[in-house]
Amino acid sequence: MANYDIRSLQLRLLDILMAIDAMCRKYNLKYYLVDGSLIGAVREKGFIPWDDDMDICMPREDYEKLIAHSREWLPAPYEFVCFENAPEYPLHFGKVQDASTTLIERPHLYYLGGVYVDVFPIDGAPEGKLAQRFYDIKYKYLKKALYFLFRDPYRHGHGPSCWLPLLVRKCYTLPGLQMKIKRHMMLYDLRTSRVAAVNHNDGLGSMVDKEKVLGEPTLIEFEGKTVMGMRDNDAYLTQLFGDYMTPPPEGKRHQHNFYFMDLNLPYREYRK
Repeated sequence: MANYDIRSLQLRLLDILMAIDAMCRKYNLKYYLVDGSLIGAVREKGFIPWDDDMDICMPREDYEKLIAHSREWLPAPYEFVCFENAPEYPLHFGKVQDASTTLIERPHLYYLGGVYVDVFPIDGAPEGKLAQRFYDIKYKYLKKALYFLFRDPYRHGHGPSCWLPLLVRKCYTLPGLQMKIKRHMMLYDLRTSRVAAVNHNDGLGSMVDKEKVLGEPTLIEFEGKTVMGMRDNDAYLTQLFGDYMTPPPEGKRHQHNFYFMDLNLPYREYRK
């Protein structure tokens, strides 16, 4: 179980989501709730009670616009961070974070920022099942290489467990590997593809018919607010999770258990 007040965190995440929603409506950007956040909207009309994060996705074209204009489009204290605008950033997708808070997610994946909403780019994907599998395998290989690039090679001692992280550091630089992952994700242009890879981290389960399942963003209730879901939320969630309407047993409920979090301390003050 988490050692912090989940509900207080959820309400801060909701504030971030509503800032994103207002920005997207104003500047004509598309976004969708995704993964557990979409389950929460459909099943709970809000957060899953134990959920301590929030996920949205955006078509690649809109995601790139957010990279280019986030500093002028997002109101304080919110800011969009990604490897394109923060060289030390350790992930290949972005986050809208609240700069009036402090969050360290994992000590081995050290990045100092605020509590956040994950923002995943939606790209196209190949149509054939075999091609999809190879596309996913390559993505997972590159993502694992990124993990080893940041992991302390000697975390488990100086034996064979350190060889792979050290080899990855010899083969890749951080900027080079980040761009390699991005180029692979963008192999298939979403605008001309029939299949959408909604969230690459979810693998084959997130590859859906772009028009029938993803479609145009549709209104859905979340914590008494109106936000954006997919054209066919049920088809997406069923393909990815199976019986998503039945909550998992208590022992299988995912939580992050963040390494350090302070909802009242700006992360730049923590750095000082």
